Amino acid sequence: MHTVDAAGLGIGDDHPARLMGVLNISEESPYKPSVFDDPGEAAAYVDEELVGEGADIVDVGLESANKKFDVLSAEQELDRLDTAIETIESVSGDAIFSIETRYHEVAEAALDRGFDMVNDIAGFADPEMPAVCREYDAAVAKMASPPDLTRPGAVEETDWAARKSPEWAESADYVDQVYEALKQHGFTDKTMIDPAFGRWSEAQTVEGDREAFRRLREFRGLGRPMLVSINRKTFLRTLAGRDTEQALSVSLAATSMAIERGAHVIRTHDVAETRDAARIGDAFTPERGREDAIGVEQLDVRTVGDARRHLERIEADASVAEDAVTHVFEVRGLSAADSQRLGAAAEACGAALGRGESGDLLVGTPAALSALEGDLADDDTLGPVVSAVADEI
Repeated sequence: MHTVDAAGLGIGDDHPARLMGVLNISEESPYKPSVFDDPGEAAAYVDEELVGEGADIVDVGLESANKKFDVLSAEQELDRLDTAIETIESVSGDAIFSIETRYHEVAEAALDRGFDMVNDIAGFADPEMPAVCREYDAAVAKMASPPDLTRPGAVEETDWAARKSPEWAESADYVDQVYEALKQHGFTDKTMIDPAFGRWSEAQTVEGDREAFRRLREFRGLGRPMLVSINRKTFLRTLAGRDTEQALSVSLAATSMAIERGAHVIRTHDVAETRDAARIGDAFTPERGREDAIGVEQLDVRTVGDARRHLERIEADASVAEDAVTHVFEVRGLSAADSQRLGAAAEACGAALGRGESGDLLVGTPAALSALEGDLADDDTLGPVVSAVADEI
């Protein structure tokens, strides 16, 4: 896993999860407690509510990215930059300052005047953005987006048939689209990825966000630190039947889960509370960054999809993914003779059966278990058993 140095702040597997607090210099932003137009008041908010509560990074937004509002031009964002600059110059606390923008002109001006990193919500749709970030040796968070500066996060609106192929577009699901959107336009050496949770377009669904969250580990296949912005998002709130004001608890639960699944930066309005959730996530996250002298790294692979992403990253045969994970199923109710037959068939396919007094444990890779299903398909007793196993893989 690639580690990013953001102005001296390490971000990656070898470091604890980092918190990104939010400051908006934009009157249209919906979360009013974070909105300021006075630099002094904004600086006090950063010192007391963000850095003072544990934020490692302060993300400054010059406009709301909400799809309900008209997109500001680069010139209009630049008109608001002076307030942001005065704010960060007045802050007494120690933090990394990130500018949220889609325009390379704004990123360049901000980096030139004291900002440390960039949060590009349009995923390098501005082709000059990577060059600016490289010139300033700046870390940059790249959100999954179509190649359109006016439609950040709306990955479903990409013409995937043209950008990939009609066959790929026909078979790809939402997570495939997000993954591919993050790959578009490449990476700098200091790029972090953001899977773009939230209602960025009318086509986006809570089911899509939930599936992306379930499969969050797959994005580790890109080999880059991951930023997630899930604070009080709809796909979480609707699970608990909460409105935005009541949704802190669901955000905190998801924060710990996101870190355990591979997130390195959590963007949030609720810094103090999220800090505690992040500590819990860190405490129960497996060590992933171990490497020995010849460069062997333990990967966090739990599913065939996780393995496939890493194989694609190194341009290896993706079929190996079927042998990269192991499943364990408990089988109950077989007679001794049927259990013995299942054990023999499993061994022949490269799987194994642990036989016990009250049941059996069937252990194998997806490839081995699929082969077992084929061998026993015509067996009236064991065929339904292995078919049920195959359905769960």
